Amino acid sequence: MVRTYECDSYGHVNNAVYLNYLEYARREFLTAAGFDYRGLLAAGYLIYITHIDIHYRAQAVLDDRLIIEAEPLKLRKVSGVFRQRVLKEDGTVCADAEVTWACVNRDSVPHPIPPELLVPGLEPDSGAD
Repeated sequence: MVRTYECDSYGHVNNAVYLNYLEYARREFLTAAGFDYRGLLAAGYLIYITHIDIHYRAQAVLDDRLIIEAEPLKLRKVSGVFRQRVLKEDGTVCADAEVTWACVNRDSVPHPIPPELLVPGLEPDSGAD
């Protein structure tokens, strides 16, 4: 549900707040897929967001209930892309985004994703573009 502090002076969700929504949904998605984020950190790796392409489609306002979707679009050796959408309960799309991420080591150098951390949920569906 949209909270008061997420709204700007125009009365709708501030554009920067959508980034928080997307991040939270990605983390929830990864947890549900069985991705071991703590294991990634313990092994000395991090996931960096390298690019976000977001399109704002409709405003969300105070007390709107939102659904934030996340799905893998691409998976490469070192990086991947999530497709995400923020929707109202009635299906109105408030924002859609493509979020590019990369695996890096502790020195922030790109590094292949450790095989033991590649869970099936990171793979795009066979029907994805």
